[in-house]
Amino acid sequence: MNTQQIIETAEEKLIHTYNRYQIVLDKGDGVRLYDTDGKEYLDFGAGIAVFALGYNNKEYNDALKAQIDKLIHTSNYFYNEPAVEAATALTKASGMDRVFFTNSGTEAIEGAVKLAKKYYYVKKGKADAEIIAMQHSFHGRSMGALAVTGNKHYQEAFGPMIPGIKFAQYNDLDSVKELVNDKTCAIIFETVQGEGGIYPATKEFIEGVRKLCDEKGILLILDEIQCGMGRTGSMFAFQQYGVKLISLQLPRLLAVEFL
Repeated sequence: MNTQQIIETAEEKLIHTYNRYQIVLDKGDGVRLYDTDGKEYLDFGAGIAVFALGYNNKEYNDALKAQIDKLIHTSNYFYNEPAVEAATALTKASGMDRVFFTNSGTEAIEGAVKLAKKYYYVKKGKADAEIIAMQHSFHGRSMGALAVTGNKHYQEAFGPMIPGIKFAQYNDLDSVKELVNDKTCAIIFETVQGEGGIYPATKEFIEGVRKLCDEKGILLILDEIQCGMGRTGSMFAFQQYGVKLISLQLPRLLAVEFL
């Protein structure tokens, strides 16, 4: 099929979730992408942060090919060495105790929300936990992740949302304190908010929330999908603040420290 035929067939056969650019990508090399007409593009988004190593990276490609030839998938009922090696490297880099691998950032947030609710249930024997999230945040499109996303426009077609979610103002510690009560099980926010710009958490805010969580027995969940070494100067943004957390959400993984 030519470029126009591919676009027309896609519009006919695929659910219209996003407005797509009229470009059909064909291949990539390094930081460059090429469409089916041979036109070259610079990818400043790294495939929405998925291809930080660039396209057609030989070491990366060879590792994938070698693993596919051995074993492409297995149930988590069994052990496998690559997952153990990846978990070991990640715990060392993050300073956390354990990791839980997921298929997407949205799924990582879903897992973090469930983890916080289970923590509260085990602690208090009740299932009426509340979570404090931030206005203007974005955490994903599954029902749990959407519920802690502080943008009503994204939620309005899918209500009612799961109950017990309250929204504070980002970088406003007093607005967080006003929402805390005996049912608060977790506070979740992006270390760097990415909806409509780049808005990092202030040192005073993140340290204040950490202190508040310590005092009240509340779990801290940080969504670091927008972060990276290029923006923060460290492996993870939270490391700039010297704080400890229960959950760290990264592209395609969830890391947790069991308390």
